[in-house]
Amino acid sequence: MKSLFSKSLLLLTASFLPVSLFAATPAITPDDIMRFESLKKPVIADTGTTLAVEVSPDRGDSRGLVKNLITAKEFSVKGAAKPKVSHDGRFVAFVDTVPLLKTEMASAQELKQLKSGMVLLDSNSGSEHRYERVKSFEFNETGTHIAIWYEAETEKNAPKAENKPESNKKNNKVDEYDQGTRLELVALNGFQSTFFNDVTAFSFDKSGLHFAVAVNNINADTHELKLVTLADKTVKTVHALKQLQFGSIALSDNGKYLGFTYGDAQQAPFGREYLLSLYNIESGSITAAPISADWTLNRYAKLRFSDDSQRLFFGRVPEVSQQRELAVIEKEADLFNPNIITGKKALRVWHGDDPRIKPHEVKEYKNELKRTYLAVLHVTGNHLVQLADLSVPDIDVQQQSRFALASTDLPYRKMITWAGFYRDFYLVDLNTGRKTLLLTQQSSSAEPTLSPNEQFIAYYLQGNVFLYEVASNRRLNITKDLPVSFANEDHDYPSSAPGYGFGPWLADDSGLLLYDKFDIWQLNTGSKSAFNLTAGQGRKEQVQYRVEGMINDKDRPSVLARNQSVLLQGYSHITKADGFYQAKLGTAGATKLVADDAKLKVLARSKDASTIVFSKQRYDLFPDLYTADYNAPQQSTRQTDLDKQKRAFNWGQSELVHWTNGDGKPLDGVLIKPTNYVEGQRYPVLVYFYRFMSDRLHAFPQMNINHRPNFAWFADNGYAIFLPDIRFEVGYPGASSVLALTSGVQHLIDMGIADPQGVGIQGHSWGGYQTAFAVTQTSIFKAAVTGAPVSNMTSAYSGIRHGSGLARQFQYETGQSRIGESLFKSPQKYIENSPVFYVDRIKTPLMIMFGDKDDAVPWEQGVELYLAMRRAGKDVVFLQYQDEPHHLKKYPNKLDYSIRMMEYFDHYLKGKPAPQWLTQGEAYTEYKKAD
Repeated sequence: MKSLFSKSLLLLTASFLPVSLFAATPAITPDDIMRFESLKKPVIADTGTTLAVEVSPDRGDSRGLVKNLITAKEFSVKGAAKPKVSHDGRFVAFVDTVPLLKTEMASAQELKQLKSGMVLLDSNSGSEHRYERVKSFEFNETGTHIAIWYEAETEKNAPKAENKPESNKKNNKVDEYDQGTRLELVALNGFQSTFFNDVTAFSFDKSGLHFAVAVNNINADTHELKLVTLADKTVKTVHALKQLQFGSIALSDNGKYLGFTYGDAQQAPFGREYLLSLYNIESGSITAAPISADWTLNRYAKLRFSDDSQRLFFGRVPEVSQQRELAVIEKEADLFNPNIITGKKALRVWHGDDPRIKPHEVKEYKNELKRTYLAVLHVTGNHLVQLADLSVPDIDVQQQSRFALASTDLPYRKMITWAGFYRDFYLVDLNTGRKTLLLTQQSSSAEPTLSPNEQFIAYYLQGNVFLYEVASNRRLNITKDLPVSFANEDHDYPSSAPGYGFGPWLADDSGLLLYDKFDIWQLNTGSKSAFNLTAGQGRKEQVQYRVEGMINDKDRPSVLARNQSVLLQGYSHITKADGFYQAKLGTAGATKLVADDAKLKVLARSKDASTIVFSKQRYDLFPDLYTADYNAPQQSTRQTDLDKQKRAFNWGQSELVHWTNGDGKPLDGVLIKPTNYVEGQRYPVLVYFYRFMSDRLHAFPQMNINHRPNFAWFADNGYAIFLPDIRFEVGYPGASSVLALTSGVQHLIDMGIADPQGVGIQGHSWGGYQTAFAVTQTSIFKAAVTGAPVSNMTSAYSGIRHGSGLARQFQYETGQSRIGESLFKSPQKYIENSPVFYVDRIKTPLMIMFGDKDDAVPWEQGVELYLAMRRAGKDVVFLQYQDEPHHLKKYPNKLDYSIRMMEYFDHYLKGKPAPQWLTQGEAYTEYKKAD
């Protein structure tokens, strides 16, 4: 049943629709948007047999959707979220969420006690098994078992088993980190369970042979490593210790080794040192890893074996951090002791030479406490090598056996404040720890890529791609003689243009795929030459080709075989539509497989089969899921039908518009026509924008309530929506934005679509800044809403982004604001681009919105703009949402803002009566707090 408010809105919007149409089709209301379901990232079984996805309304409880792709059976699982699928697809596990009604009705204390569970679905029969208070769960790699790890104090909620030992009462003095909880290991063939109490860590091997748990109970001085042989369900205690707490554990992929750390249980875990040992499952022997005088292990030392089980990676630290304690006053003399008194101080010292400014240092403090420096234990020979160190702390280990890439941002931490992010990159030898410097002051976003067999490293630098030969220490510019640039051709920032990135390597190191703006090039590492794999079709037809449908695994990057056929996605810069293509390595040319006036996106790929999952969408077509063979996406099967929600309403249409900017340059934009559009009739127009927007031509509108106007709601309420592209000029972001906006709006007026007296504009963050600046320069907009705008670049320049703790200076000098110089070098540019200095020119009513805990833009920027407009006697209203960050998070606030936006534009663009809050404001009120 719709709320009274929703009904009133329905009646309000009905006045814009023919009576006969309204009787047949309901108008879209906020109630409909809140209930509208969307699909979250789908998951497919390794064998390609089962598809699972979370179906979630904007407000309310999600459900799990499971489709057996062999039998076509489909199941809906109530309250389910975040699916995981077993290897063969037989079982799907979901988080069993706490119902929204329950959370909304709970007191603050009750809310802390509400915990999610797990639901396990059999995709053959549809039977469900539900488990309460589950903190995590994991299938083993072969899909024969699932481990269910419960929240604390769950013994009373679970059945007893014969091999379930009695649990000791929890001692509140035991650190939460050391407190183990109950774990259930379920054999999926027959649903036989094995229970373990006091589990602090667990691990499966990838071969499906074993399962291991670390059992720790400090009160009972019980510390055991237990190993389960999965085939016969036997449980064996392979190692037991006294007064030594087990930490991290890991089983090798081949099921032959169990690595584990352990430390003094009497020490607090914060300051506890750990040792590392390796248990040989076949022989039963335990080998202690070498101990170093310079390095030790702490509680954050996670263990991970290489795929071939020959190397065990883990983190070490020079010393274990100790927790500082405040000074304590214990006697009268302490009241006058300067050391004890100042020991209670609350002080942060900001020094000019600090590598990080204090807010950034504070934000990174917990991460730095958890930072470990990667080391490797070579299993054969028990040889330990420290890889990362204090000067080069970051190592990217994938599955190479000899080398890895390392990097450091330490030399550039101070300059991050104004210049952005840079790193030095190294090649590190896994056998010796020796590091070879590869690149200095490389953009952090331009990471090099190491070939699978470690013979080559490719990297982008200043418009070209270079190849580094590891054995000969030789570098070659591979692309300098090619007829195209590999730098971003649309880069309009005051910084070096980035590249377009790399595609996959060939598995034998013989080649690598490179991207320019449109085409794909195949690098031959033998001849050191590259040819255009897509035969220049991309640039000729303005289609951007990219490799798609690869298996995504950050630790095991996808590689290609020689002469392999690869799936490409092609995005047309002309039609803004996608297609699927096929190319064959070593052969120039791309064959079109799927051509559709829609947006296509590959979302998943099965690991052991060639099944891909993709979505297809348009503004008037919901992005439902399709499955197909990787080599034949044209023969796809539609697996979901959430588009039926949209079919219950009238829906607008989107189209591409072109116009010429005031500087003579062509621009594109998207025009969403209102529901029941009548040719020749003029409509109120809402302009929404950021930077490039025309690629959203075929995007289904986001059906949710947030800080943006909901396009479907506005279109159904009689508005046209305009999404123009903005192209910026360095040093003049405000003026170049206004040029694009005004020329685009004028084009809509000339087309006979826009009512010249009914054009509004809304933007948020960077779009909010542009909105605020635009109304100081033009009166073409009759109402404007600006969310979280920078209004004064001179005061914002040295502000803090509180979410990250970073200074804002880099954003103006080299980033989004595009000034290109410091405030001290070019103060006039900062003034010229600041709305607050030109409020006397504003003729447009303006509504400002900020959350007063904005973690990106200081909310005082909104106060500055409001006070300046108030002083100048301008039409302004300021919405301050309490305890909200840069994007509103609390649903009542999101809904309130959405409603006020509609009321605001309806008044100024349609001439409807103004709501009372707009004519009279709202007096400050305090509400009684809940008990």
